[in-house]
Amino acid sequence: MEAFFKNSKLYIMTIDSDTYQEHAILVGLITPQQPERKAIEYLDELAFLADTAGAVISKKFFQRLDYANTRTFVGAGKLQEIQLYVNENDISLAIFDDELSPAQLRNLESELRIKILDRTNLILDIFAQRAQTAHAKTQVELAQCRYMLPRLTRLWTHLDRQRGGIGMRGPGETQIETDRKILLNKISLLKQELVHIDKTKSIQRKNRGKLVRVALVGYTNVGKSTMMNLLGKSDVLAENKLFATLDTTVRKVIIGNLPFLLSDTVGFIRKLPHDLIESFKSTLDEVREADILIHVVDISHSSFEEQIQVVENTLHDIDCQDKPVIMVFNKIDAFEYQPKGKDDLTPINRENISLDELRSTWMSKLKENCIFISAKDRTNIDELKQLLYERVKVIHTTRFPYNDFLFENYEEQ
Repeated sequence: MEAFFKNSKLYIMTIDSDTYQEHAILVGLITPQQPERKAIEYLDELAFLADTAGAVISKKFFQRLDYANTRTFVGAGKLQEIQLYVNENDISLAIFDDELSPAQLRNLESELRIKILDRTNLILDIFAQRAQTAHAKTQVELAQCRYMLPRLTRLWTHLDRQRGGIGMRGPGETQIETDRKILLNKISLLKQELVHIDKTKSIQRKNRGKLVRVALVGYTNVGKSTMMNLLGKSDVLAENKLFATLDTTVRKVIIGNLPFLLSDTVGFIRKLPHDLIESFKSTLDEVREADILIHVVDISHSSFEEQIQVVENTLHDIDCQDKPVIMVFNKIDAFEYQPKGKDDLTPINRENISLDELRSTWMSKLKENCIFISAKDRTNIDELKQLLYERVKVIHTTRFPYNDFLFENYEEQ
């Protein structure tokens, strides 16, 4: 994401990953709050994000610190090591795993002389690339403007405002204040535009009548869009990239003789930017107004339990924690494990617990609201449809009690 002002107008540009690829390095910290295993996993996810945005990853840098350096995020020695690698390998981009303060961004750009992005900026850039509808584009632009507001000084470093002194006062401050007003006006206009779009969306939702609504939720890249295509016979984009689906899709689905509405929503992710959550609250109205949530989980991922927690926390943030949930563990075809030997005393973890053990654990915990499937191989899809049919039927018959005999005839077949 690049931003600049021209003729008192704000322009936000994103890089077209189909025509241009930047060589990048990734930087993360190992801290008491974020041990090495977590740091490696987070940076692997950051690499996936960077690949989705179109960057080529050249190297990953880690440093052990009690907390991030307030000036340059990493220490002086590590910064020198990074600078040496950047100069020797024609690197044009450095991506940091945590959100950087305006001062850190400015200092890092000054030291490394390349473009600096943090995790938030990278996610915003991906969202900008993926947005297709006017609704999604407006939401992304609003999040970008909110992100840029405290970082305006980076856009005017050529004025040397930070250096101060005689002859250096005035122009930088004046221009920055002017740009701040432009940006605030832009934010105000985008909010008004979203209010108008939200009213239209609200009318559309009311026009759908009293049909039961089911929403797919889950971490990004767990297979929600593939499930949407299977259940809804739709053609939603499904690929092995983060945030492949950004715009909410709603389809009418009929299982047996039971109709309901199924919606596919944007995936969640760790360290999701707060501005993005705020901007996309209207998109998540589909989740708020759903009668049932299908929480899709990638059982093959090494940290699927943490991903479950991220999704549950986000649902709590939008006041959807009390809705009925069907937990669908997807990608059982990709599940791998290393069985323990007889004399192996190592504790049970993700690598040495079998799929059957996980299945029995989660199904005993969630009772009948849990199922293990492979959307790719269509394993247990019929069982999922039957489970979904039973849950939707309970709500449907309370709204349309005169249809009870139809369900009785269907179940006898």
